[in-house]
Amino acid sequence: MNSIVELKNVSKSYGPVLSLKPINLKIGGNEIVGLIGDNGAGKSTLIKLITGLESPTLGEIFIKGKRIDLNQYSVKISQQLGIETVYQKLSLCEKQPLWRNFFAGRPITNAFGLINVKKQRKITAEIMKSTIGFRSEGINVDTQVSFLSGGERQGVAIGRAMYFESDLIILDEPTVALAISEVEKVLRFVNNIKNKGKSCIFIEHNIHHVHEISDRIIVLDRGELVLNCQKQSIEINDLIQLLKELHFRKKNKTNLHKGI
Repeated sequence: MNSIVELKNVSKSYGPVLSLKPINLKIGGNEIVGLIGDNGAGKSTLIKLITGLESPTLGEIFIKGKRIDLNQYSVKISQQLGIETVYQKLSLCEKQPLWRNFFAGRPITNAFGLINVKKQRKITAEIMKSTIGFRSEGINVDTQVSFLSGGERQGVAIGRAMYFESDLIILDEPTVALAISEVEKVLRFVNNIKNKGKSCIFIEHNIHHVHEISDRIIVLDRGELVLNCQKQSIEINDLIQLLKELHFRKKNKTNLHKGI
């Protein structure tokens, strides 16, 4: 399996604090990887390193087999290399129509440098139907984002990432605070990522959602990679038990430090 991203002995320290212990990890093509971990487990740090928001203290990062110059690596370069992140707090303009949101920051322009509104509207309509799967008569390219549900907004952000030829889409807790029906929409959108031949890192606290949607499951605990396996090799109950044990150990260690 060809890797989109590969980390070799990558670690990250903030002063004396080791946020991410040396980690070896591959994200392959056309797979959904569930990333699980308690608060402070190192999930955010890992994503920042993959996307170029921060540089590792030690180690090497390869994208599509090519070693990255970490002194030059940035979010912009990671996007150019096909890595896109959809954050929990979506960067969508609520008062703007869908077609403007799809191309915010990366407009299609004509030979004179003017925004090609007609082409943007056409492409947005195609993405809504073929990539995202919006079928509602009440939603069109001119619909303002403020009229969309939480799940539909996630769909817009995912569709935008897929349009810009992203090979790896990172979803930061996309189902948080959503109703059950909206969660089902988001999980359908995530499945669509794989159906289109792309890959996804799915960060989520709901273990059942992760187990349902993922091909492979990764668990981080206090900066250490403690599990990296195919979904079929671990039952949901065993995964829950592992997370309980990790939480219990963390709690006991915290109490020891406090002298309790």
